[in-house]
Amino acid sequence: MKKTKSITLSLGIGAPVGCLGGLMGLGGAEFRLPFLVTLFKKSAKKAVALNMSISLITILSSIYFRISKINLSALEPYLIVMVAIIVGSMTGAYFGAGLSQKISDALFKKVLLILLIVMGCILILEGFLPFEAMGIPFGNTGIKIIVAVLCGVGIGIISSLLGVAGGEVIIPTLILIFGLDAKLAGTVSLLISLPTILIGISRHAKNHMYSERAEFSDLIIPMGVGSIVGARIGALLVDYISSDLLKLLLGGLLIFSAIKIFKDTDK
Repeated sequence: MKKTKSITLSLGIGAPVGCLGGLMGLGGAEFRLPFLVTLFKKSAKKAVALNMSISLITILSSIYFRISKINLSALEPYLIVMVAIIVGSMTGAYFGAGLSQKISDALFKKVLLILLIVMGCILILEGFLPFEAMGIPFGNTGIKIIVAVLCGVGIGIISSLLGVAGGEVIIPTLILIFGLDAKLAGTVSLLISLPTILIGISRHAKNHMYSERAEFSDLIIPMGVGSIVGARIGALLVDYISSDLLKLLLGGLLIFSAIKIFKDTDK
């Protein structure tokens, strides 16, 4: 693909996907993955690695935009849970990124298909039943830490296998299991995602998934910039569009597109 066409296409895809993410309060990386496979003709494993690097750009920008709004005192009661999830997610990301290189391309595509369908189902479920703070009454701090680490491992594996920040899984986990309110969960999710993504990227780098330098200037940076711009636009449109209805529609679309794309790539 020619350089100019690649940059234009990257911006053109990054912006609307970022806008959808801004409307839903998520990163939207799951919706980038099918485009990387189909339009940019990347292998499933390569697409995941590229998706993760783009996710890093969007996470850094989101933290920058939110940093002035973060109430550190509100985070204090959840610091132990945060640290435990981060430890688990970094471990899971390291393991997941390594695992992706050991399994066959055919099996990896099936894993991606299942994970994308699960993510679509989560979006649909949240559209029908918006998550509200609940929290499990843990018997003691030790049990809570163990549960947090185990949740983190699962989050890290999903993040590294899909190349996503994992907010779609992290936020419901924080709300339903650990009792955080939705706004605080969004901020904590970003803080958890950053080290998780960095570990995944470092592992993918060791596997030589970023050896083509042109991909940074022609795809990763422009798609990342497009995602940032789109996310800002989406955030401005939140008051005018129902995010719950959007999650229902996009959850179904994600499931449909994942099935179609990965079935077609197997032919």
